[in-house]
Amino acid sequence: MRGSIYAGTSGWAYPTWKPAFYPGGLPAKRFLEHYATRLNSVEVNYTFRAFPTASMTAGWLAATPQSFRFSFKAPQRITHFSRLRDCHEIVGRFVDVLEPMRAAGKLGPLLFQLPPNFKADPSLLADFLSAPAFAGPAPPMVAFEFRNESWFSEETYAVLRLHNAALCVAESDDLKTPEVQCARTHACYRLRCSGGYSAQQVAAFAERFSALACDRDVFVYFKHEDEPTGALNAVAFLDACVARAGKQ
Repeated sequence: MRGSIYAGTSGWAYPTWKPAFYPGGLPAKRFLEHYATRLNSVEVNYTFRAFPTASMTAGWLAATPQSFRFSFKAPQRITHFSRLRDCHEIVGRFVDVLEPMRAAGKLGPLLFQLPPNFKADPSLLADFLSAPAFAGPAPPMVAFEFRNESWFSEETYAVLRLHNAALCVAESDDLKTPEVQCARTHACYRLRCSGGYSAQQVAAFAERFSALACDRDVFVYFKHEDEPTGALNAVAFLDACVARAGKQ
């Protein structure tokens, strides 16, 4: 079955994106509503430090259309403090807090971004992914962003494949993840080079990810900065994907 392409940035609450992305007179409480008219996904970093309240989640759901998807960064307690060890209980709490998103059909991948000094431990990764919250008939999509090169091995990829977990392909000024697809149902990209991307690069992304979406959902997040460069890159990317689909 053909998948869908979702694109956005990390967060939306940036007043400095006026007026190039947000209209000059738009109040902050309507930022997400406007964001969702131009982009169809967002990576929520809030959950790195705290769980959202029920009212926050309800507000996010109310501000976005049915086609919108929220991805969530995993709590630092999991990725940085416990470093994936003995985390089954808190993973269950994290997934439970996001149940309204899943029930509404708006839940994208859960992103586990590991610190740069966390070296590869495939056995620990396998134990972590055996958490009950990742099992069942409708498990959440998960993706891992490894920031230590020791993780980039067939042993790691085998664990991810076994659990249908994506290798988040991250591109930054410091490190570039190998492009290896480990999940059957989804792919995740974080395009975070400083200064944004040219029109030619965005067009190349559209061609590349449209092909990948033939059999899975593809989530693409551009870097957020004080300037709305990433958000505008994401808009141009989605427009290019739509144009390509119209020509087929």
